Formats: sequence, C-alpha cells, structure tokens
Amino acid sequence: MNTYKRRLTELSISLLSHQQRAFDMMQCESVGKIIIPTGGGKTYIMIADLAEQLRVAVTPLISIVVAPRILLSNQLHEEFSNNIAGEDVRTSHVHSGEVKEFSTTNPEDLAYYISNNDTHHIIFTTYHSLHRIVDSDIRIDNIYFDEAHHSTGRHFHEAVLATSRYANRRYYFTATPRIGRGDSKERGLDNNRVYGNTLEQTPAQELIKSGKILSPQIVPFDTDLVRDKHNAHDVDAENILNIVDSLEGDAPKILVAAPNTKVMWRMLSQTSVIEDLKSAGYDILHITSKHGAYVNQKKVRRDKFFQTLQDWGADDNKRFVVFHYSILSEGIDVPGLTHTVLLRNLPIIEMAQTIGRVIRVHPDDRKRVQSGEIPAAMFQFYKKPCGYVTVPMSGKLASRTHKRLQGIVDLIFKDGIPPISYAS
Repeated sequence: MNTYKRRLTELSISLLSHQQRAFDMMQCESVGKIIIPTGGGKTYIMIADLAEQLRVAVTPLISIVVAPRILLSNQLHEEFSNNIAGEDVRTSHVHSGEVKEFSTTNPEDLAYYISNNDTHHIIFTTYHSLHRIVDSDIRIDNIYFDEAHHSTGRHFHEAVLATSRYANRRYYFTATPRIGRGDSKERGLDNNRVYGNTLEQTPAQELIKSGKILSPQIVPFDTDLVRDKHNAHDVDAENILNIVDSLEGDAPKILVAAPNTKVMWRMLSQTSVIEDLKSAGYDILHITSKHGAYVNQKKVRRDKFFQTLQDWGADDNKRFVVFHYSILSEGIDVPGLTHTVLLRNLPIIEMAQTIGRVIRVHPDDRKRVQSGEIPAAMFQFYKKPCGYVTVPMSGKLASRTHKRLQGIVDLIFKDGIPPISYAS
C-alpha cells in the first residue's frame, strides 16, 4: 500500500514544537481538540498525522477533511495533495464546487465509488455537505474538522454528532473555540463527550516569540464622515480611498472586510472606487457567496480567483485590494497580505480570524530565518515586520471601537487567551 509519490519527511517539513506536541498526542488519543492560533500550521498537523496513519496501514483507509467553505476545502485539497499522493491514494470531493477529481453530493454514488476502488481515500467536504457522507454509510477511519467552531452550528451539529459515534479517529482544529450554553450547551466544543479533551492549546505568544507569526498592529483611521444606512456604500468607498492613500510601502496588499454583501456590491458598482484604485496603481479582486469571484471586474471561477490571489500575494511588486464579505476570513492562506481594513464591527471570532489573514510570515522571511540569515522573531529585519489592522473611526464611538479592537488583540496576542464565543 505504500507507494507514495511524496512524503512529508521528504519535503523537509519539520514539525514545530507545538505541532509536534499535537501530533504526539494524536498518536495516543483517538479523539480531541487542537486549539492553535491562526497561522500556527494546523493543516500540517493533519497532514503529518494522516501520513503516519497511511505509513503504518495494512488495509485501505478512508479519511475525511471537513472545511467551512468550498474555497478552503479546495485549498486543503491542494496542500494535502502536495504532501500525500500516490497511485494508491485517491482524492474525491463531497460538495457542490467544481473540481477535477471525482465529486458527488449523492450518498449512493459516493458509497459505490468507495466500494469499487480498493485504495486509500481522502475525501474533502464541507460542513454543509457532511451529512451526505453520513448518509452514504461509508466507514470513516480518520476525520479532521478544520475551523471546528463551525461544527457547533445548529444545522451542522447533527452530522458532526453522527460521525462522533462511529469514526475511528476524529480531531477538531480551531483558533477560536465556541462553547455551549442554554439550548446550545450540548453543541459546544466544551462537550467532551463529543469533542474529546483538549490535546494541544498553543498561546499566540509562543508563535510570536519563535517568529512563526507576526504581531498585529492596530492603526486607527480618524474620519469625519458619518455613516448611515442610506450612504454606507459612499462613505465606505471614500474611507477606503483615504486609507489606501495614507499607506506607506511600495506594494500594499490589502484585505477589506465589507459590512455586508449589499453594501459591498453597491460600493463596487455605484461608486468610482474601482476606477480610483486602479488609477492609484492597484488591481482589484472581490468575492461574495451571492455574486461570485471577480478579478479586475472579470468574473472567474473560484479556483482561478484563489490562484490569482496566491500569485499576486507572492509578487513583491504587486499592489492590490481584495474585497470580501466573510468568505475569506477563515483559513485562506495568503502570506503576502500586508493590511486588513475592517469596515464593520465584527463579531469576536470573525475579527480574530480576519486579523489572522495578515499576520502570516512572508515566505522570504521564513526562508531567511531557516537559512540563518536573520534571527527568528527579530521582526525589524523581516521584509514584512507585522500585520496592519485599520478601522475607520468617527464621532463618539471612535474611542470605544479602538478600545474594543485593541482589547481583543491584547487578549489573544499578549495574554495568550483564545477568543471564545458561544454556539448559536
């Protein structure tokens, strides 16, 4: 069974200390939670664990990787495929996205496909489609839940609970745990009967001190513009232009968290923000669940959008702004992003996840640290020394907004406490 094209060890990917702790615990425990800040490499822990399971397997294994969104599921598929591949490892998908490999949302088709291919299987799915796998009645040897706080959702938990009753090994990864209370008590990640014990909880300071993630820097942007439900798109457009104009650096790469899809679409279609940003030398990307993905006003497939985002993020000379509502907050890995602009008062988990998009270490800095050219965590020598978080602030609420945002950042990145919310 062991004819893999590539191995984790062959790629010279060594687990960091917190990753090694999680990996070691997973070899001892068949169920549990791994709580690691965004940027801490949760995916590599999954990959390392699965690689080890495949290495020692004597019969074909069926393994599931669950993500909150199709875009993230496809990214996870790419990372797993880059590290675990071979003639005896088949990958397939259970969601509605467009992919090259076998894909279905029909439980009977999935069961037939699995039963007629005597190989290892890695199935990539979403929380929305997990119940299709449950309905297929296939065996589950390993299941990895990415962004596992989504598993507490009312509409997803039934399928999650079902897998907990028969999956041989199951692990729940998150940076932002949700606990239960009241009607949702049984659905919280603190329900150890379902989610097991915490196998690893890494404080953010450990990752910062070792230079594995960057510190976020809050940059308040004072504005006299007063925003209301009628002029929100105009005010947001002007704030964006003013913020972008104030940025330093040769090639800012900016993630904009829009207040909602409606305001974002009006801003892009009814104001001159796109033309003005292009005139300033920026390329434009935007994506929402409702309208799809666009690159410089051309609608593209989501895989094309993500690849463009990766390519531009790796180009030190590229200036771009990417607008989104919620869809890019979690999991998406673009180390080149330098700034995020928050146009709305985000819930604590989404705020923490959005900040996490811009504190990834630049690949060149990672290479320079590994080669010994610069010391780890000496951020003044990094090409990307921190992640900038900007929020427009006006009127009487400005100081309160700043205080709340700084408080969340201090809680996570100074006190080392993961942001906790309640299952809805």
